[in-house]
Amino acid sequence: MKVLLINGSPHKDGCTMRALEEVASELNKNSVETEFFHIGTKPVAGCIACGNCRKTGSCIFSDDGVNHCNRIMKDCQGLIIGAPVHYASPAGAATAFFDRLFYSGSSFAFKPGAAVVSARRAGTTASLDMLNKYFLISQMPLVSSCYWNMVHGSNKSDVEKDEEGLQTMRQLGRNMAWMLKLIKAGLDSGISLPEVEDKIRTNFIR
Repeated sequence: MKVLLINGSPHKDGCTMRALEEVASELNKNSVETEFFHIGTKPVAGCIACGNCRKTGSCIFSDDGVNHCNRIMKDCQGLIIGAPVHYASPAGAATAFFDRLFYSGSSFAFKPGAAVVSARRAGTTASLDMLNKYFLISQMPLVSSCYWNMVHGSNKSDVEKDEEGLQTMRQLGRNMAWMLKLIKAGLDSGISLPEVEDKIRTNFIR
């Protein structure tokens, strides 16, 4: 079993990464492999609603890692996305990346997911609400912890002092591993995944 952890911060080794590292450590202790993907500092295009991904299975923008990340996800059984809070919302590059990742991807349904955020002070719960919607629309079981999945600090050393935040990350890792094992045990015993109907799209204009 393997979990992909996406660092949506421009800082490869900052607060968000420290939180993800704590989760990954517990996953590894529970015999779950992990792989990190860093969005980084290169420009990330927003979705332009061109429809190319529905025709080809790939996003038309191929130079910022979205398509590569989707290929990695095909071999993973779980996903954790992390982002810093900027102006009381997840970082713009992260949401642009996730918009395209989830819309163009086809390997998310029935794989457990969780979001992690980091902030100096405020905006964490609003950011979690926004990130969790990616899982809710993708038929992904949401993994919880013993508190909302957040850490606080202006830098990595500050996060080290957030004992409750790091404890929340550890519990998240253990809960993710537990859910992955439950799903695998169910599949191994013959319990199939839920039936999925063909998508029905409606609008509110008659």
